[in-house]
Order: sequence, then C-alpha cells, then structure tokens
Amino acid sequence: MSRKVLIAYASKAGATAGIAGAIGAELTARGHDVDVVDVNRVKDLTRYDVVILGSALYMRRWRKDAVRFLRHNVDALRDRQVWLFHSGPVGPDKDQAQDMPPAVRRLAQEIGAPPAVTFAGSLEPDTAKGFLARRLATGDLAGDSRDWTKIRAWATNISTTIEPTEHGTNRRPATKPSRKHATRPPAGHFLG
Repeated sequence: MSRKVLIAYASKAGATAGIAGAIGAELTARGHDVDVVDVNRVKDLTRYDVVILGSALYMRRWRKDAVRFLRHNVDALRDRQVWLFHSGPVGPDKDQAQDMPPAVRRLAQEIGAPPAVTFAGSLEPDTAKGFLARRLATGDLAGDSRDWTKIRAWATNISTTIEPTEHGTNRRPATKPSRKHATRPPAGHFLG
C-alpha cells in the first residue's frame, strides 16, 4: 500500500539535500507519493503518513531549523511513522555512526522514532560555507564521501516497513536512555 511521505531536510552546503533527494527517488520508484522539501518550507503535516527528517551534522550538532521542526511538531509526529538521518562525517570517520545530539535524542524518544542513521557527507571547495569548512575543503578531507548504495538501501528498508503497516503503527514506547550506555561521539569532522 502506497503512503504519502514527507522527506524534510536541513542542509548547510547541499549534501544533505542531495541525500534527501536520493531517498525520495527510491521511495517514489517503489510506488510512494513523496514530497522532498526544505524543512523551513514545511507548513502542515496532516496529509503525510510518514515523515523522514534529515539534518546536516556539523561539529556534532544538527541544524537549528531541523531541531525546531522536531520540537514544534512533537504531537503530530507521534501519530506518524518517523525516521531520522544525519549526514556530515568526512575523512577517516566518514563510515562511523554518530550519536544524535542530546536535544534530538530526547525529541526522537518523545515521538517514538528510532535513532538517526549516519550518512557520510561531502566537502567541496565550491559549496563549503564558513571559514572552517572552506579551509578543510582545500585539504585531504575534500570530496564527496556519500555512499549512494547505503542511502538507497536504507530507503528500501523504510519502504518495506511502511508498505504493510497502518498509520503510526511503528511506534515503540519512549524510554529514557541509560546513563551507562551514553557515549561521547568519536572525534572527527562533520560537514553536511
């Protein structure tokens, strides 16, 4: 059964937007009605069964507009199937999963979303924004590290999960994370 899917993204230099587009293309190819929209342009969630939210991960932080979207839509998101992703690691850490920032982790638990999946980012000299990013884009970290096979596979898994389920049934009870399992993310470079 086809679902109406919103893929909202908060991108700094376009890499996260590209990932959102690839996820949208995969879900569309599998028969879903998909809108891929900058998170700042999303006005209403009532017509969506599924919401996928992606944010650039920069210095272990999500984009403020993505966090604001989660915070302002907690009640609506509790009634929908929700998946999260973040993108940004480049260089030696590009394939390591990154923890969600504390505020995002808390909001994800409130809405019953599984933890965000990490996708590698891209750091190109012509799209790098900010002093640090522009400087890093001239060194060994420059280049597109996104793994399109991994991104499409994740979208395919989401598609198989949402097809047989009814509106909002993938919810799991919100739980508080155990302090003993909390870990500090590894050092690395995060650009999205």
